[in-house]
Amino acid sequence: MFPEKKSGKNDLRPELKACHAFLQPGDTLVVPSLDRYGRSLQDLVNMVAELRTRQIGFTSPHEKLDTMTPGGRLIFHVFAALAEFIRELIVQGTNEGLAAARAAAASAAGPPSSTTSCCAPPATCCPTPRTASRPSWPCSASR
Repeated sequence: MFPEKKSGKNDLRPELKACHAFLQPGDTLVVPSLDRYGRSLQDLVNMVAELRTRQIGFTSPHEKLDTMTPGGRLIFHVFAALAEFIRELIVQGTNEGLAAARAAAASAAGPPSSTTSCCAPPATCCPTPRTASRPSWPCSASR
């Protein structure tokens, strides 16, 4: 058993490399799910094709497929495409959620405060004079 702790999307997966090196012709590689094995559809197809050229089977109990049969290889390709599609939906949903959270945080914080101050006399800096209804200068930098 070669338990992998890293994500399937990462290229450097030492346990997977050790597992592939350990396999001999006639063996069958069992992975829990297609989405845990490869980074992309092309990656899955390439790895399973390499196993097949080495006469090593590939089985995934979650999808109930076995690539040692023509029907199993067909189902593998269909499920691999679905796994990639679902992974992309999850990434897209995560990114949309993060963007919405950033937007909500930005709107909750209000507009950014000005850090500049008026250095000129009030008459030239702020053309609107102070009145009883407008006790402070409109260009005030403090909040």
